[in-house]
Amino acid sequence: MADVDQTTTYNWKALQVFIWCADCWRDKVSGGSGFVIRSFSTIRSKCTAHGVILAALLHEHPFKKTTKAVSSPQVVNMSTPKTRNKDFIEALSVLQWVLTFLFLGVTCIILMVGLMFTPLWLLPTLYFIWLVIDWQTPEKGGRRNPSVRRWKVWEHYRNYFPIKLVKTAELNPNKNYILGCHPHGIMSIGAFGCFNIECCGFSEAFPGMYVSLAILAGLFKIPLFRDYIMAAGLCPVSKASLGHLLSKSGTGNAVVIVIGGAAESLASHPGVQTVLVKQRKGFVRLALEYGADLVPVYSFGETELFQQVTFAEGSLGRRFQDLFKKIMGFAPCLFIGERWALLPSRTPITTVVGSPIPVPQRITPTEEEVDYYHKLYMDALSSLFHEHKVSCGLSESHKLCLI
Repeated sequence: MADVDQTTTYNWKALQVFIWCADCWRDKVSGGSGFVIRSFSTIRSKCTAHGVILAALLHEHPFKKTTKAVSSPQVVNMSTPKTRNKDFIEALSVLQWVLTFLFLGVTCIILMVGLMFTPLWLLPTLYFIWLVIDWQTPEKGGRRNPSVRRWKVWEHYRNYFPIKLVKTAELNPNKNYILGCHPHGIMSIGAFGCFNIECCGFSEAFPGMYVSLAILAGLFKIPLFRDYIMAAGLCPVSKASLGHLLSKSGTGNAVVIVIGGAAESLASHPGVQTVLVKQRKGFVRLALEYGADLVPVYSFGETELFQQVTFAEGSLGRRFQDLFKKIMGFAPCLFIGERWALLPSRTPITTVVGSPIPVPQRITPTEEEVDYYHKLYMDALSSLFHEHKVSCGLSESHKLCLI
């Protein structure tokens, strides 16, 4: 995406350089008066060496108004080498997000419990009283703060990889949608970058749409941490929360669900595109109940960010991961990043939003209807992957494994 800045300039400096070059190449004719320009290409190269581009001047009047194309902030110029400071700032921006993902929730719990045994015990006591009163807020749309989604740090976060959003079809703001995002990867970095912060251009690409990324409902029970993620616009992936967004918030809502969830994170490996979707039909049933169209989304590059230590099925390590996931709702992945152990690799992430699949409203959908639209969704997801895989850095022979 790019917008055009109607900046009007008169190229006085360019004109002066043009005359200087012409003077260098003049030849006395007609009794020593006048000059003839022998080589326009040489003039162009000399002018460029002086920092002035004169391609337009060789075809247009030097006093004619010109327009200059200015890249949109959503586009990252990969041809410009990054300075050492910029590289460091981008790395810190991603590191703070990784640390937030891994440790902020636990830190908030320890902090609030610890304060109960200090002279500041009144502060957590008052907070817990307020927490009981505010308990249902996440299920009713949350408490979004747009300024959090526009923090400058998110631009550095986007540019680190970089992350890019690709639009393939329009979304009608008079309808509601469920966007199924694949794959989960280790941390769903592409989904967060494109749908939960305002630096990848979703609002500009889909005007009139209100997008919400749904995550584990248990995270909204953690003191302080819940307020931070609600301010960022995240919502619980619970039926009550999704139903509120799809029924009581009017139209123009786009709810993003990472379909594979925590179980799919255990299948995340570089070079492998595995999507857990065959037995995931709850989002299709939800779409039928509320008449929300289904939209497949694929984040190319998501599985290339971390190296993961995997355990064989039935091994002690895998049984521990499965037990932990059953209790806590997410799987503890053992992974290592490219830098500082935690930083992901600088692999471009391209999130492609597919075409909507029309879904009728059924108050009580039958299993046959759920299976029918579930198959349509899987076929659309597979088509989206194969249509864009080459342009997003994969080989023509690359396969998508649906499990």
